[in-house]
Amino acid sequence: MTHNYLLEIGLEDMPAHVVTPSLAQFATKTEKFLADNHLTHGMIDQLATPRRLALLIHDLADKQADVEEDVKGPAKKIALDAEGHWSKAAIGFTRGQGMTVDDITFKTIKGVDYVYLHKAIEGRPAASILPGLIDVVKGLTFPTRMHWGSYAFEYIRPIHWLVSLLDDQVIPMQLLDIEAGRRTEGHRFLGQPVDLAQATDYVEALRAQKVLVEPAARQALIATQIDAIAERNDWTIDLDADLLEEVNNLVEWPTAFAGRFDAKYLAIPEAVLITSMKDNQRYFYARDAQGKMVNAFIGVRNGNADDMANVIAGNVKVLTARLEDAAFFYAEDQKKTIAEYVDRLKTVSFHDKIGSMYAKMARVQTIAGWLADAVGLPAADKAKLQRAAAIYKFDLVTAMVGEFAELQGVMGQVYATLAGEDPAVALAIKEHYQPISADGALPTSTIGTLLAIADKLDGLMSFFAVDLIPSGSNDPYALRRQAYGIVRMIAAQHWAFDITAIQGALIDALAANDQLAGLDYQKNLLALSDFMRDRVSQYLSGQQIRHDILDAVSASATVDVEAMIDAAAILTKHQDDPDFKSVLEALGRVVRIADKQPMHVAIDAALFENSTEKALNDAVSAAKAGYGEKPSEANYQALRALTPAITDYFTETMIMADDPAVRANRLSELTGLATLIHQFGDVTAVIVK
Repeated sequence: MTHNYLLEIGLEDMPAHVVTPSLAQFATKTEKFLADNHLTHGMIDQLATPRRLALLIHDLADKQADVEEDVKGPAKKIALDAEGHWSKAAIGFTRGQGMTVDDITFKTIKGVDYVYLHKAIEGRPAASILPGLIDVVKGLTFPTRMHWGSYAFEYIRPIHWLVSLLDDQVIPMQLLDIEAGRRTEGHRFLGQPVDLAQATDYVEALRAQKVLVEPAARQALIATQIDAIAERNDWTIDLDADLLEEVNNLVEWPTAFAGRFDAKYLAIPEAVLITSMKDNQRYFYARDAQGKMVNAFIGVRNGNADDMANVIAGNVKVLTARLEDAAFFYAEDQKKTIAEYVDRLKTVSFHDKIGSMYAKMARVQTIAGWLADAVGLPAADKAKLQRAAAIYKFDLVTAMVGEFAELQGVMGQVYATLAGEDPAVALAIKEHYQPISADGALPTSTIGTLLAIADKLDGLMSFFAVDLIPSGSNDPYALRRQAYGIVRMIAAQHWAFDITAIQGALIDALAANDQLAGLDYQKNLLALSDFMRDRVSQYLSGQQIRHDILDAVSASATVDVEAMIDAAAILTKHQDDPDFKSVLEALGRVVRIADKQPMHVAIDAALFENSTEKALNDAVSAAKAGYGEKPSEANYQALRALTPAITDYFTETMIMADDPAVRANRLSELTGLATLIHQFGDVTAVIVK
């Protein structure tokens, strides 16, 4: 016999971005609770609106399964004293298991007798276990919390009702002054409270009260309604996935509608129009058959179609006010030159311990110039990069960005274009913020990529210079994201950047331009290198690289991002080769000895005492002749080809010879070979079977 169980948390409206992750968390913790309590179940329907989180558990077992188990206790010699009486250890063990010493039996394991108890545990009914789910409800975590009334308890929003229904039976539980029952709430304006007869009545009962509690069904309805609007008007409407989910989590009974604003506002840049509609008002925008934006918006009402004309008029009024502000800012911003905006950045603080935004741009110019030379950027493109670096933050002090902060960079491109700047310069201004998330889009242009790397490198070096280093989960300046962005951009461009070497060169370049401004860049130079090394490891982990190979390449002496990535790719490519084990074991034996006692003396062939020494020396010399500076397939094959010579060498040769000269000669031979091997990191970390 199985049951259906409904648990609903009724709340005041939650922020849209909280609903989906909270529902997933609720389901995960509930599944764990059921597993921990040995209650089997079928599918769990995850149901939610802004005002509720609910789970409908199907095919829930009537009771826990009966369990029989043998529990091992102390050894017999500990359980019985010298007179043969039960010891405190034996009595305590049985009491802890809810049994007595009369239940003890003995079993012999490897010649030692141990106390055992045979426990037959009858499963408890589900109805007696489910009240414990109140701890799951209490234990949900949220990005922000609040308390209400005189309660110290905190939650995302005040809780107003709880439903706990096993088929038609209320399972008692209480949170604060709220006792769980069978009553749920319908739509705030269109519905009524409803008492559920059965747990499985939930979805349809709420639908009758104008609440679509199934997120997927609600979202599909919104998409269908918007598609119908698009078809009626011959529009193309971008159903942005993130916006669609957000809107879905703002409504319980969706009704899409279209409104129009004055066509004069189409003169405002599209990015501003989209931001005003999408980010500020949660509207979708539309384009005509030719792809041109039309003076229309599509919203979604939490209600039915009644009085829709008034609803549309109200939304038009609100949007028009936003667009009127945007039009004013757009016109006013163009009255000043880029040079005037740049000059104003002298009074804008980047950070009070680091300096002004103007000083930051000066440093980024220097860094960008060095990077341009490092990658061989043509002179004409370098000039464009330098121009972009000289002005790229100017839009921060424009009125438009002051009002719409999310448009920074975007408005920089727009205003730079209007001012006659080269298109490559304008694009770089926009792209220098990218990537804006761990998996965000990368800059599309080389100039934009170099400016983005320069900007982020300056930020990392400057914050580390003043000891503002991320620790644990504390990263208020998003330095991990910036560092990871650098790694992704370097990987995409295949640039050979040794982060440690770059830091040293950039410090010298900044010093030459008198741009150190009292910042001690040397103090945490190695800490920043290790920080970047961790970001490379993070990147490789995302590429499904085996952990042991990841550990191997992360042990590289330098933080050459591309080299580490290439080394990982090559080792991964060959990890299933039949001879991978023998190759790595041979190379590992070399580095273990060489790293423990490195020696750097000229190899003297006259000191060779057997043919394998000469054979290995000749093979290594030949390998060195064609060995590239960076990890490559050819380099791996060169090391692979050395395996027989290495194996023969160790078979015939005692490295730690009594003669100091012979010993040094052999250690130096291995040290030279280890230098080649270390290009692939610490190969001894690779697990071979």
